[in-house]
Amino acid sequence: MSFRSIDVDALDEDILHQDELFVFSNGIEIDPETALNDVKTKEVDVRNFLTRGETTTALIKAIENPPYGLHTSEAKDRNTQIVMDVLNSTKATVDLTKSLSTEQQDILMKYIYRGMASPDLYNSAVLLNWHEKLTEAAGVGCIVRVITDRKTV
Repeated sequence: MSFRSIDVDALDEDILHQDELFVFSNGIEIDPETALNDVKTKEVDVRNFLTRGETTTALIKAIENPPYGLHTSEAKDRNTQIVMDVLNSTKATVDLTKSLSTEQQDILMKYIYRGMASPDLYNSAVLLNWHEKLTEAAGVGCIVRVITDRKTV
């Protein structure tokens, strides 16, 4: 029965480790402070777009270059709040979600799911409405891509 205690995944040479997902092509890992500073800069831009009434541009800017990485939780939380502020201030429409690229639709779906994971922090009714419109525009393939992607926002 000792064969059952062997971790066969440890013997696989092609196994992908979590830390390998967040390394740039030059071999440098994503710096958490740089990620947080980028999000702070983005926050100012998004707020400016929202005050001018440019909600589509604000949404695109909010989901642009999401902070990925193992030690970027503060940047991820702050960026999620930025996206949620935009979603709460904008009416979800199929036309708006169709105007996004496939990659942008996938990132938006990631944020919707992240918001749904914290119903005490974010308005679930708004997120469900966005989910409906985004699924109508992007199809179920968007959901599958987001669920299977190992990079989380």
